[in-house]
Amino acid sequence: MKIIITYVCAGAGHFRAAQALYNYIKEKCPAQEVELVDALKKSGSLFRNSYILSYSILVRYLPLLWRLAFWITYTKPLRPLTRRISSCFNIINMKGFSRYLVKENADVIISTHFLASELVTFLKGKQKIKSRLFTVITDFSVHPFWICKATDKYIVASEFTKEELLLEGIEAGSIEAFGIPVDTKFSKEYDKKILCEKLGINKDKFSVLVMTGSFGVGPLEKIVHALYKDIQVLVICASNKRLYTRLKQENLPNVKIFGFIDNVEELMAVCDMIITKPGGVSISEILNMDLPPIFISAIPGQETGNLEVLRKYGVGINPCSIGEIKNAVLDFRDHRDRLDIVIANIRRAKKPYATKEICNVVCQGSPRAAG
Repeated sequence: MKIIITYVCAGAGHFRAAQALYNYIKEKCPAQEVELVDALKKSGSLFRNSYILSYSILVRYLPLLWRLAFWITYTKPLRPLTRRISSCFNIINMKGFSRYLVKENADVIISTHFLASELVTFLKGKQKIKSRLFTVITDFSVHPFWICKATDKYIVASEFTKEELLLEGIEAGSIEAFGIPVDTKFSKEYDKKILCEKLGINKDKFSVLVMTGSFGVGPLEKIVHALYKDIQVLVICASNKRLYTRLKQENLPNVKIFGFIDNVEELMAVCDMIITKPGGVSISEILNMDLPPIFISAIPGQETGNLEVLRKYGVGINPCSIGEIKNAVLDFRDHRDRLDIVIANIRRAKKPYATKEICNVVCQGSPRAAG
C-alpha cells in the first residue's frame, strides 16, 4: 500500500503532526510505502513564499487583520463565496502538487493541513485519483476550510471537536476522536533527577518552561523578569536571536536560556508548569506530558478556539497581564493541590495513543499493520 502524508509549512504544528505519523508508520508498518510531502514545495515558488510569508506577517504583526479574515471565512452566510474564491485560487496555484498526486496515485493520503485536503477533494471530484483521504484536524476547534467532501475519515482532537463536525453535517461514522498525533517521545516516562543533572537544573526548585513556538514571539522577556526571583525559569527563544542574546547578557539567576532545541520533551519533563501559545499540536504534546499550562499570545481564531475547548476540560488559564501570569504561577507553586487538580483534568482530556490509533486505521487490512 502506498501512503502519502502531506502538510503545509504555515506554522510548525502541521509538520510535526505529519512527521509523527510518518515516523510511526515507518517503524511499525515497514511493509508500507510511505512518503512525507510539503504540499507547498510542489507549487510555484512565488505562491509558496507568499503563502508562508503572509501567514507569518499576519499572525505576528497584524493579528486584528487575521481575526477579520478568520471571521469572514468562518461566518456561515459568507462561506459559499469565500470558500469558492479560496478553492479556485489554491487550485490554480497548486497545479504542481495536483500533478504529483495524480502521478503517484497513492492508496491513502493523510493530510494535516486543509489546503492539501482541498486539492485532494478537487482531484477526487474530477476522478483523477481514487485515494482514501484522512484529514487530520490539528486544532481543537474546526474552521470550515477543514471540511472537504472527499474526506473518508476526519481525525479530530476531542469529543468536543467531533461535536462541532456533527453540527456541520458530517456523519458520525466519518469522524474519529483519536486526538492530534504527536511524536511518541512525549508519551515516555522520564527520570526527572537524571534529566535535571543533564540540563543543569535544580530539581528542588519550582520550575516553569516559557516558550511560544518557532518564532519566539510574545512577552517572553517580561515574563522572565517577572518570575526569576521567585522560581526557576527555563525559556526557549527558538529563532528569536535578539531575545536569546539579551537574556544571555543579563545572566539572571534561576534562568536557563535555550535557542532552537530538539529535546523540548526533556525540558517539559523537568518543569512543573509551562507558559506557551495554545497551538493544537503544542497542546497535545503538553497534555501527553501531564504539564499544566498557562496560555499567552493566542492567535485569533484557531488558537482562541482551542482555549474554549480546553476550558471545558478545566485545563489551562489565559491571563490578561504579566502581573496575572506571575500571580497564577505563584499561586500554583504555593498550592500544589490546585496543580494536582489540573493534572487530573489533563489526564481525562489527553489522548496519548492518537498516533498509534490513526496508523492502525490507515493500515487496516495490511498484514503488517501497526500493533
